[in-house]
Amino acid sequence: MNLYWAALIVVAVSVATIAAMLLVRRRAPEGSYFEDGDRAAGVFGVIATGFAVLLGFVVFLAFQSFDTSRSGAIHEAEIVSEQFETAQLMPVAVRGRFSGELVCYARAVVHQEWPQMESGTLANGHNPWGITMFQTLKTVEPRSPAEQAAYGKWLDQRTDRERARADRTHGAEGVIPTPLWIVLLLTAAIIFVFMLFFADSSERAIVQATMMGSVAVVITSTLLLLWFLDHPFGPSGLRPTAMERTLDQLTHEKGIASGGFEIPCDARGAPR
Repeated sequence: MNLYWAALIVVAVSVATIAAMLLVRRRAPEGSYFEDGDRAAGVFGVIATGFAVLLGFVVFLAFQSFDTSRSGAIHEAEIVSEQFETAQLMPVAVRGRFSGELVCYARAVVHQEWPQMESGTLANGHNPWGITMFQTLKTVEPRSPAEQAAYGKWLDQRTDRERARADRTHGAEGVIPTPLWIVLLLTAAIIFVFMLFFADSSERAIVQATMMGSVAVVITSTLLLLWFLDHPFGPSGLRPTAMERTLDQLTHEKGIASGGFEIPCDARGAPR
């Protein structure tokens, strides 16, 4: 959901609730529908406070998931770059293969996995080029101390990369269950209905409209914020900037690879 649609939804909900308040106000008695305003305000305070506390905890949970996905994407890109350097210390027979497969891994993340995360269709499992690199790793026979050290380092980096990838893809599933969304939306609707009983024909229309409109704007914008945090890979969400930067470094910048290497995939990361 982009900012345009979010703003449109906030405006639409605010206009609808203000119109409902002004319509109810026409036939409302003086002093609102409540005979005891203090008691009604106390009940409303309980409802609003409960909603605010629940919403606060949920927003915190959603932000943690959002931040985990963001950090995972950045860390994964950094590890791919580090593995590319480690590959240059591997035996000569596999240096080029590892280099090309790492480029394909990065391309698959940017052009295949990211669109799938945006649409919520990313299946469980590994990046296919991660499996390919593991198959290549099984053919490695390190002999020199440098090759042996690079081999052990590669294994550690592979584990870190898979952990970072898991953090990145975790947010694509959403962390807020459907029953919790139902409770939040139901409570918001109850607050709006409760507000209508505060309609007062003796009070100016602008005051009544402002009272209802401010509540509508705050609740609607907060729920939209929660939706954004729970879907971090939407059109206005996280982008594969870190992996794109790493991919550009691996394919265009000089000085890392010890020689030319073949890239066994097309520009979108699909095997040739």
